[in-house]
Amino acid sequence: MGVADHSKATYLELQRKKVHRYVIFKIDEKKKEVVVEKTGGPAESYDDFAASLPENDCRYAIYDFDFVTSENCQKSKIFFIAWSPSVSRIRAKMLYATSKDRFRRELEGIHYEIQATDPTEMDLEVLRERAN
Repeated sequence: MGVADHSKATYLELQRKKVHRYVIFKIDEKKKEVVVEKTGGPAESYDDFAASLPENDCRYAIYDFDFVTSENCQKSKIFFIAWSPSVSRIRAKMLYATSKDRFRRELEGIHYEIQATDPTEMDLEVLRERAN
């Protein structure tokens, strides 16, 4: 499974320029590569991000999580989320599972990875706990 150049470029925009709050990727089975499905602007919330993930299909997502530490410092951590809802097709789960490591290696600078099969496994509190 390849990774579209646009996918890497979009990730770098999120990481370096803070142009996006999140990026959602999907596997284009015809092209046999990971492509950008949707991006969210810096003003979008975590709820906007979570609502953008399909309820019944797998996706990869990157979320730029901003938070304030106990020392009152503004910080940002980049999360890679492998979204694989339990109701998605077995074939989709297999495809995303087998392609994940290859895709993730293309994206340098990710701080944390979360595997989620339902929204509670990637809720904002989970991110907050992992980031601190």
